[in-house]
Amino acid sequence: MADELVLYTNPMSRGRIARWMLEEVGQPYTAEILEFANMNSPEYLAINPMGKVPAVRHGDTIVTEAAAICAYLADVFPEASLAPPPGSRLRGPYYRWLFFGAGPIEAANTNKALKIVVPAERTMMVGYGTQERVLHALEDQLNRSEYIAGDRFTAADVYVGSHIGSGMTFGVIDKRPAFERYWSLVGSRPAAQRAREIDEELTAARRKAG
Repeated sequence: MADELVLYTNPMSRGRIARWMLEEVGQPYTAEILEFANMNSPEYLAINPMGKVPAVRHGDTIVTEAAAICAYLADVFPEASLAPPPGSRLRGPYYRWLFFGAGPIEAANTNKALKIVVPAERTMMVGYGTQERVLHALEDQLNRSEYIAGDRFTAADVYVGSHIGSGMTFGVIDKRPAFERYWSLVGSRPAAQRAREIDEELTAARRKAG
């Protein structure tokens, strides 16, 4: 019997990234929806001591952090073809852009959303430099290749695509042609649409309930 897959999430969180990845994988899973007020309960802190979502439990294995969840699921379900084969040199660009998303993109967008301005003389200290440098690097790559790590869709596109799509929606990322082209491509995938529909229905139900 296959190990149970459980997603711990909230529809108004980065849990949307993990749900999209699970829909791409195509394996049966259940979702436990947590309210933000309950994420510091002893029961959930035993799963993720950070008290945040997403988290995935796969049998006895617990994975937190959305990028790590994407990488893990791609590796344990290779039949979904969401990562280059182990040992392939294509793993280089795949890891590069997956963790570019988890590092520079995530940090730069968060600071932009919070209106945190890094002094010019301190930009080297924040790792990503400036958001403009991050977006320029991202735009340059997407002008070179159809997907973020080459000519085929991978788990890196789930993670980076999620940030580009939500970033443009909330005005954190400029609507540049390369980004709109890319989001139109990856965001229209059936798994992405299924994941969005599930989370949007959950969000609407919560708003209706007050």
